Amino acid sequence: QVQLVESGGGLVQPGGSLRLSCVASGFTFSSYLMRWYRQAPGKERELVASISSTGGSTNFANSVKGRFTISRDNAKSTVYLQMNSLKPEDTAVYYCNAARASTKSNYWGQGTQVTVSS
Repeated sequence: QVQLVESGGGLVQPGGSLRLSCVASGFTFSSYLMRWYRQAPGKERELVASISSTGGSTNFANSVKGRFTISRDNAKSTVYLQMNSLKPEDTAVYYCNAARASTKSNYWGQGTQVTVSS
């Protein structure tokens, strides 16, 4: 019943932009912390960005600060990741994650591939 469906991934040239979307269903989206993770080949999954339930607080990995923006629309149960000035090092599978500590809930999307290459 719980679903997180990512979209917007693809192939982009260095310096380009991409916008990822994650649509949630099956739970109370507005009560959850939303996060974007990524995993490059042969590397550990890393936290890219997070946004509080109301959207009032955001955090970013140092590697993407100033280039990426996370936002959410609770009315649409959707979280976004705007990626600008993309670098080859950003190439990875990007995953949407929903978490709620009070209920020990943690949900994951299936991932979407982002490839930055010329």
